[in-house]
Formats: sequence, structure tokens, C-alpha cells
Amino acid sequence: MTFSIQPPAAPPKVVETVSPNSDASIDSDEHLPVAQSTKRSKTSAVITPGELVTADPQWMRGHGTAASPGSTAILATVAGTLLRTNKLLSIQALRARYTPEIGDLVVGRIVSVETKRWKVDVSAPLLAHLPLSAINLPGGILRKRTSTDELAIRTFFSEGDLLVAEVQSVYQDGAASLHTRSLRYGKLRNGVFIRVSGTGGGGGVVRARRQVWTINTAHGAGDVDVVLGVNGYIWICKHSRGELVASSEEAKKMNEITRMEEAVSESMYSSRNDEISPQTRREIARLTGCIKALVENGIRVDEDMVMATYHASLNPHDDQDIMHYDENEEADEYLGGSRGTRVVAAAVEAVKG
Repeated sequence: MTFSIQPPAAPPKVVETVSPNSDASIDSDEHLPVAQSTKRSKTSAVITPGELVTADPQWMRGHGTAASPGSTAILATVAGTLLRTNKLLSIQALRARYTPEIGDLVVGRIVSVETKRWKVDVSAPLLAHLPLSAINLPGGILRKRTSTDELAIRTFFSEGDLLVAEVQSVYQDGAASLHTRSLRYGKLRNGVFIRVSGTGGGGGVVRARRQVWTINTAHGAGDVDVVLGVNGYIWICKHSRGELVASSEEAKKMNEITRMEEAVSESMYSSRNDEISPQTRREIARLTGCIKALVENGIRVDEDMVMATYHASLNPHDDQDIMHYDENEEADEYLGGSRGTRVVAAAVEAVKG
């Protein structure tokens, strides 16, 4: 008995070649609108690595694409969706590392302590740098950093500490330089840390008007702060701004300081958590479940969606969602499975409406 080996069939093309003189979208779906004013469009089909994007030589290749050797064809190098900006073709990856940009608010973790600086993990390809000169000193003193400050560098931040900072600059190799010269930034405590996808693609944190806000939670739990890092790191904690303001007002009465920035004290660099009531912990857990439900359903994470999902989760639940729970357990905070899907759907409808 003889066997014959047949050549493999060519894979079907998902992306059709488009004439460069046409303003139509490259996507094969005809129902997708094209932004004629901005000449920018995005497809919904997923392109896999090695797939042909176009063979027309008048298209320019961008990120996530490569030229085929010996031809004018443009091939995809990552899995994602096709993005067209004028004549530039690029692939927006479904999953990618965070790319720092100046002005971004990020949440990071201290990885190592070096001379005059810290190395911070911000979910970027390279570790970010936090110079000693880019933080607030205890007491709000504005002076040049000395050797004494270098010896006490671990009293400010040490390995494993979480902080919120702003990207001050980006080096040529892509590494970011951070700063915490504001009362909004600094060490994080009294909360829970969540890691989701960032602006690389997919459902996750997106750049929005506000990345930090305070929620007046239900059930008498008080205020809770939410910090959405653009890099996909999220921090949810008990609101402590009032304590800082109170200490500032007391200091003003004592004529010790006259500006709020001077209220920076050693307590801001403390790693000891304050007492948190069970009601506040329950609402922090509820907000955590809301964000995880948004990510699991591929919905963007920003202030509007988080608030809409939180309010939707306060509605009475269906008994069929918690049949596997005991009656004594707090099942209304559970936002997984079908209940999480329905809560997110209700939040999307509320935002659209």
C-alpha cells in the first residue's frame, strides 16, 4: 500500500487587502463604521501571528507588524486587532505589557533599594526608577538630599511596599522615572491590591478623566478610596484623607505649620495598617468583586463602569445564583458566575442609558 503526501492547503485570509485610495475599513465586517474625519478605524476580528495583513506596497507597517522577506506583504507578529491610522497599519495586542507615558498615574511595588533611588515594578518591560529627590521628606522640608537621607532611605520605602506615583519622564530605553511630590501620592496601606490588565488591550484599566476618587459606600461603611493605576494595578482602601486634613488643622492651630504640604510626617511612610471596621472591609470586598467581574466579562475598568457595577451589585440577588451557599453566609457580596455577568450587563445598560 502506497501513501502520497499532499501539500498543505493555504490558510484562509481573515483580513482583506484594501486599496490605499479607499477610505473603507480593512475589516471584512461591513457593518463596522469608519471614522472619516480622523481616518482612524479598528477591526473586531482577531489576527494571529504570521497572518497576512495586506500585500499593497503603499501601506505603512506599524507596531505589531513585520515585512515579509522578498515581498511587499505585511505580516502580523502579535495576536490582536488591526488598527488603521491613515495609511499606517498596526496591531493592538490582546495582552501586552504597560508602556509608560508622561503624566500617567501608576501603582507600583518596590522591588529593590539602591543608592539614592528605588526600583519599582509597574508592569512595564523595564523597572521604573523613583529617585530620592522625587519624594516628600518628613515634615515637608524642601532641601537638598544629604548623606543622612541616603542612610535612612529604607525608612521611606522598603522592598515590598506599594505606592502610587506619577510618571515624570521616560528614558530612551523605555524605563520610567516616577515622583511622589504630592499629597495624592505616596505609600499605600489600609486596603487591598488587585492586578488586572492595563492599557495593553482587552478588558482592563483605561486612561480616563479621573483615576482616583472616593466612594461613599452603603451599609454605613464610610468612604472608600479607589486608585486605578493606568498600568493595571488597582488599590482599594479605607479613606484616610480626613485624618491628614485633621492633623493639618491641628498643626495650624498650634502655629507649627501654615501649609497643608507641610503636614507630611513620618506617619505617611508607616507600614502599619489602621483599624478597619467589618462593614468597611465588606464594601472593599464588594468593590473588588465588581472590578474582577468587569475584567472577566471583557469590559473596560474606569470610574463610570466601577460605580455603575457597584450600584448594580447592591440590588437584591436571585436565589438561583446562590443555591450552593449556606444561609448563614454573606452571599450578596458574591459577584462571580452568572450573578456577576448579570450585574455587569445591568451596569453596561445603566451607562448607555
